[in-house]
Amino acid sequence: MKKLSTSLIAAAWAAASLMGLQTADIVAKKVNTDLSKISYSADVWNEAVFSEITLFPQTSIALNDKKANDANANAKAKKAKVAAVHNGIQIAFLIKWADGSMNIQSGYKADIYADGFAVQFPSGAFKPDTLPYIGMGSEGRPVVVHLQKAVKSFYEPNGKGNVYYQLNPNQTELFNEELDAYNKKVKAIGSNDYEKAFIAEGFRSTTEIKDGTDLSYARLGYKTDGWMGSLSRSLKDVYVDLNHAAIPVAFAVWDGEKLGRDGLKHLTSWLSVSLEGNGDGSALIAAIQDASGDVAAGKEAVATNGCAGCHQVEATDAPNYMGPSLSNIGGYATASYLRESILSPSSVVVPGYNRNAHSNYMWYTEENGKRVSTMTDYSWLDAQTLENMVAYLQTLKAEVE
Repeated sequence: MKKLSTSLIAAAWAAASLMGLQTADIVAKKVNTDLSKISYSADVWNEAVFSEITLFPQTSIALNDKKANDANANAKAKKAKVAAVHNGIQIAFLIKWADGSMNIQSGYKADIYADGFAVQFPSGAFKPDTLPYIGMGSEGRPVVVHLQKAVKSFYEPNGKGNVYYQLNPNQTELFNEELDAYNKKVKAIGSNDYEKAFIAEGFRSTTEIKDGTDLSYARLGYKTDGWMGSLSRSLKDVYVDLNHAAIPVAFAVWDGEKLGRDGLKHLTSWLSVSLEGNGDGSALIAAIQDASGDVAAGKEAVATNGCAGCHQVEATDAPNYMGPSLSNIGGYATASYLRESILSPSSVVVPGYNRNAHSNYMWYTEENGKRVSTMTDYSWLDAQTLENMVAYLQTLKAEVE
């Protein structure tokens, strides 16, 4: 059965590659500039080519937070502009997106959330037709995620190692001029750069990279009515190898005004980036492109095969807590991911149950410590029906605001 599934995926991928001219979503222009520490305001972006991308609201699982759910009801997709450059050693990205409110995290308050962005890459040797699950990777297919949030100046960790200057001023014995001098010193050594890199291989596996091997540099700035976020990093380190003709990348943005955090965000599917001067990346580009099936026939096949028995399929359908909602799946799932999910559900189990669901509505069971999906195995489908279903599922996405 596994052999049949693999052949079906290969056939569908081959069909997708025949759709016509294959163009990368983003082109990384080759430059001679040192990219190790460039920000969103660097001159190098004047040489770059900007592409428009769409980020879709993540809707697979509703948060157990009525206020946040209400604030994001009927959320629309967001447009953003992205550019990339590389110099053969490093690669850099710049993303610009509109946001009418500037939300900055202050302290550790549970009801105030920050605007921010993330850039994600597959870790290790990636295969175009079996890329990791968007957001946090999947078993055997880890991802590296670079996160940058808007935060007020903070003093721990500040890299100085002086705990004294991390005290609240009220806990010192200083007054008047001495207290003023103390506060100036604290401000001088503070930082508002919330930059972290993580590696993840599925739910609850996200781990911050702190061993000094992550060679990246991210910055975030607000101008007029929107944010600009930049990330530069080495093309290759112990976690990631991006030195190819074309690479996959995914973006996410958070809106603190709407209580965005964790899984409450806007994100893209895997996008293809062509590295200028690095050769032919058509295999990766073709694998990420949409399916070429018949959408109407696919909708009928989804209904015939009982998908609505476990999933909320379209946004107008009633919620169904047996499985994740598919109402926006076309926004952040590649055709390859959808094919694999249908043919071999246990290969791409999306972990984490909806906390509001009935306890008997299990998405998966565990056998010998491994997640086994309760979804029916559809590996018996013929290649054309599969491609039709995937083409239909890719139409399920929010309108653009």
